[in-house]
Amino acid sequence: MTKIAIIEDNQTIGRMYGMKFEADGFEVRIAIDGKAGVDLVKTFNPDIILLDIQMPEMDGAEALKLIREDEASKSTPVIILTNIGEEEAPSEMKALNVHSYIVKANYTPRQVVALVKSTIKDLV
Repeated sequence: MTKIAIIEDNQTIGRMYGMKFEADGFEVRIAIDGKAGVDLVKTFNPDIILLDIQMPEMDGAEALKLIREDEASKSTPVIILTNIGEEEAPSEMKALNVHSYIVKANYTPRQVVALVKSTIKDLV
């Protein structure tokens, strides 16, 4: 079973994506801020990560930096899922090996699931 970590501070959105991915056969874990997300990635060892940028405690850019510093997760595919346009994203995000960048308002949950499945298929 493919494991996905969803790091999203909006609990309603996190649960909604969690249910969509579970319905499609994924094992899902959700963290509600960047700090919890870094801890989750270390303990859960996901196959893929969905990461929001604007979060309390630690933003997505800082969380991704720490995720990439860990040998176990330095090459785990990360899809940024945010409402910040890519041109407004912190510049360091581009240097941290982000697989895809999704603006939530432009994609349905079904499209996000399809992109994740395609990403995983491309890596096999």
